Amino acid sequence: MSTVTKLPSVDVLLVGFGWTAAMLGQELTETGLKVLALERGAWRDTSTDFAVTFAQDELRYYWRGALYEQPSQSTLTFRNNPNQTALPMRHLGSFLPATGVGGAGIHWNGQCWRFLPSDFVARSHNEQRYGRLAAEYSVQDWDISYEELEPYYDKFEYLCGISGQAGNLQGRIQKGGNPFEGTRQREYPNPPLDMTYGPELFRGAAERLGLHPFACPAANMSRAYVNPLGVELAPCTYCGFCEKYGCGNYSKSSPQTTILPVLMRKSNFELRTHANVMKVLKDSTGKRATGVLYVDAQGREWEQPADLVILCAYAQHNVHLLLLSDIGKPYDPVSGKGVIGKNYAYQIVSSVDVFFKDKILNPFVGAGALGVAIDDFNGDNFDHKGLNFIGGGYIALWNTNGRPIETHLVPEGTPKWGAKWKRAVIDNYLSSCSISTHGGVLAHRENYLDLDPTYTDVYGRPMLRMTFDFHDNERRLSNYLTDRAAEIGRAMQPREIKINGRDGAYSIIPYQTTHNTGGAIMGNHPENSAVNRYLQSWDVSNLFVMGACAFPQNAGYNPTGTVAALTYHAADVIKNRYLKRPGPLA
Repeated sequence: MSTVTKLPSVDVLLVGFGWTAAMLGQELTETGLKVLALERGAWRDTSTDFAVTFAQDELRYYWRGALYEQPSQSTLTFRNNPNQTALPMRHLGSFLPATGVGGAGIHWNGQCWRFLPSDFVARSHNEQRYGRLAAEYSVQDWDISYEELEPYYDKFEYLCGISGQAGNLQGRIQKGGNPFEGTRQREYPNPPLDMTYGPELFRGAAERLGLHPFACPAANMSRAYVNPLGVELAPCTYCGFCEKYGCGNYSKSSPQTTILPVLMRKSNFELRTHANVMKVLKDSTGKRATGVLYVDAQGREWEQPADLVILCAYAQHNVHLLLLSDIGKPYDPVSGKGVIGKNYAYQIVSSVDVFFKDKILNPFVGAGALGVAIDDFNGDNFDHKGLNFIGGGYIALWNTNGRPIETHLVPEGTPKWGAKWKRAVIDNYLSSCSISTHGGVLAHRENYLDLDPTYTDVYGRPMLRMTFDFHDNERRLSNYLTDRAAEIGRAMQPREIKINGRDGAYSIIPYQTTHNTGGAIMGNHPENSAVNRYLQSWDVSNLFVMGACAFPQNAGYNPTGTVAALTYHAADVIKNRYLKRPGPLA
């Protein structure tokens, strides 16, 4: 057994160093606290790691996963239901967790949504309107409202220079924006991106059908921008290498392009890379965190004491650490008792490919969040009576890329390989596009995370086990969204369309989204949640848990904007309440 070396204590310890840790580091160092971040991966910087001479390397970054965690070093086990035996995920597929400084904030595409006001009261709102939910759905209200989070959404949008157009400005509906969004107090910091042909065709078709299309909010700069920290971002060049890639042009918001140029210069901030946290340490009472145990790249073990510990790793990794550290009661799907691992959720997606005879769309002119969407069928923006499901999702046409290895839309009936497949790719590359649906997933009693009883990681710790499948609500929801997307596709007056619906059980093999949520959910009582409305652990008051693991269920949007709003809300409370009187806040 190796010797554990104890290090000098710090005021605040951040576990992981992506978006949430960078934001908290900036906020808490402003109070004069000594803040230390531990990141399991390597240092990454825009000018050296994503230089424009090699940033557009499809083999390196997507297919060989240069920015992602490697399953040979860190993985989980998976099964669809408790009656199956979980097996290790040996290749990344359905989702792409990151490793390294900046986390998934490097390879995200830049979609920056606000959840709908009704999303935060998913149980009470829907039961009031449609009746009691089936017993197997463990849906909960968030114990925080859209109105409370609005200033923090705004703060993140201005940090990132989000490009978009308000749809509900101080209660007044704005033409061209999203009329279904919650009230915002001011306009986006930047105007929308310039649209390419495909999204504009989608916009026209949606309008003809009486729907409400709008330019999607994007963390891709529509113009040069200086954020409130004084960091400069450059206009997007529409190169099509945003999602799954680092931006070499300083045109996509990430921790590296918005916060780190300021934070890394502070004398009261320190970052240690290649520091893999094994568990959170507690005192003899079990009610107070004393720090963490971590392992460095040489395999040496270190004890890092801290007055305040904040978990800022990826959603699943935060849950894994809580389980390994024996913090909170693990969730039991049979009894419904326990909270750690409860309400794991994902998202359900489908698409409709659209093929034209006489239109050139140039798919290679793109950006991560360049697109036009409709929200007419998201959340509770439409009447669900008689539909036999609740919730919804957005429908959008994104022009994110025309990357040659990844982009090969072909019509129905095309062989999957060979000369005819190659000819179809060539014939349709410039004249095709795809409409996406992006649906929410209700929390379900049998969707959860726990420790695997069989498989262990390289350190001998039990792996995290994921039990997840889509259920009747999601399947009906997705079928409905897919039918609406097909209607829009036909209204675009194409040569033909190809419908890619969702059937059968959830598969962890093909990529879908990196929008994993739940497992350390927020709520109003220790019996139904892992953390309170401030993301503070009910069991260990000097431990906070950031990220999408706090979502009680998943809405029909990408999670980053809401993760950021919750983080800024927590930072505000830590600075103005917790530091003055440490202890339980709720």
